[in-house]
Amino acid sequence: MRSLAAALFGVLFGAGLLVSGMLDPAKVIGFLDVAGAWNPQLAFVMGGAIAAAFPAFLIAKRRRTALLGGPIQLPETKLLDARLVGGAALFGLGWGLVGICPGPGVVLLGFAGPHAWLFGAAMVAGLLGARFAIRPRLPTVAPVAEPARP
Repeated sequence: MRSLAAALFGVLFGAGLLVSGMLDPAKVIGFLDVAGAWNPQLAFVMGGAIAAAFPAFLIAKRRRTALLGGPIQLPETKLLDARLVGGAALFGLGWGLVGICPGPGVVLLGFAGPHAWLFGAAMVAGLLGARFAIRPRLPTVAPVAEPARP
C-alpha cells in the first residue's frame, strides 16, 4: 500500500510540475535572471507549494506515524554547518546552470530525450560521488529515540 501511495503521489507531483510549466528550464532560468527579463512565475509556484505543504507539516508535527503507519521523520536539527551550506550552494549552482532540479529532472526522463538522460546520469554520478566521498567522513552517530509527542 505504501508503494502504491508513493507512486500515486509521485505521479501527482510530476503532474504538478508539468501543469505549472516547471519542466521548462527556460522558466527557471528566467526566474533567476533578476537583472534581465525576470519571470516571476516560479515564485507563485513556490508560494503555492508552501501553502499546500504548510498544513501537512503542522499535522505531521503532531503525529507519531503517517496515515499508512510508517514513521514520520522530520528534521530535528536547526544547525547550519558548512556541509549544509556547501550542499545548498552546489545544488543552487547546478539548478541555475541548467534550469532543472532533481524532481523535474526525473519527470523529464520520459519526455526530453538524450539531454534529460545526460542530466539524470550527472545527477546519479553526483549522488554516488557524495555517498563515497562525503559519507565515509561523517561521524557515526547512534540513532536517538524519538521524544514522546503529546
